[in-house]
Order: sequence, then structure tokens, then C-alpha cells
Amino acid sequence: MKFEAPIARWRERVLPEWLDYNGHMNVAYFVLIFDHGTDEFYPLIGLGKPYRNRTGKSTFAVETHITYQKELSVGEEVMVTTQLLGYDNKRIHYFHTMWHAEKKVQMATLEQLALHVDLTNRRVEPMPEESQRLLAEMWESHSTLPKPKELGSVMGIKARQF
Repeated sequence: MKFEAPIARWRERVLPEWLDYNGHMNVAYFVLIFDHGTDEFYPLIGLGKPYRNRTGKSTFAVETHITYQKELSVGEEVMVTTQLLGYDNKRIHYFHTMWHAEKKVQMATLEQLALHVDLTNRRVEPMPEESQRLLAEMWESHSTLPKPKELGSVMGIKARQF
């Protein structure tokens, strides 16, 4: 199977109840939209809700980093793209980019590391061979993509010297 690079399958419009007191979409809803993008991404690699229901196994996010570039308001449509950054038999490292669907500008990014978990004992374990095979196929398409400039970004300010 040949995967598009990056994956571009999720679109969504900003709802009125997602605005905060500043009049733009609250940070929590950026995370929600990225999570919907993840829900679209996982079945492509044999994981996600159907997999969980069938096997009692799933993935847990263990680290996430989000950047915000632009504001969003009611009715604006966004698209989430996903780039596989790396994987091994227990971990998936991927990067979502949120784009304004009409203006084609980057709105936010999310970098995430997820672990494959057996829900019966809440322990990390290897993914099924099928998922590893699909990840390998996806990696063939994604390994040559440029690394996002936000990848691995560190936040903070230098301590003030007195």
C-alpha cells in the first residue's frame, strides 16, 4: 500500500461553543481537533477504536508538544495533516499540522509520542505485526519528508540576571 505523504484526511469546522472569552478558539479545542486527526490516522496503521474494541489493546499518549501560530473563529474550517516521524515495535512518533482549509496557512502543530498498551494490565507491549508492517510502508512514503521546523521545539525564557 502506498501512503500519501503527509496523510491529509481530517477536516472540521470551529463551533461557537469552542470560543473563549478572548473571542477565538480555546486551546482545548485545538487539542480536540488534533485528537480527531489521530482518530483518522490510527486505523490506517491497524490501530484505533475498532482495534481496541476487538483486542483490548490501544495506544496512550506519553508526550505531546503543541504550538499555536494563528487564531481561529466560528465557522472556519481546518484540515489536519499527519507525518510519521518514527516508530519501533512499541512506540509511534508523529506530527500533526493544522491548516486553515480555505487560506492554506498553518494554524498550529502537535508533536506526539504514543505507546502501545495492553489495557488488561496497563502495560506497554509490542504492536501487532500488521501494524508494524503498515508503519514500515508508511515510513517509506514519509521518511523523505522534510522535518517540521517545530519538531522538538523547546519553550522557555532565559532566567533574568540580577
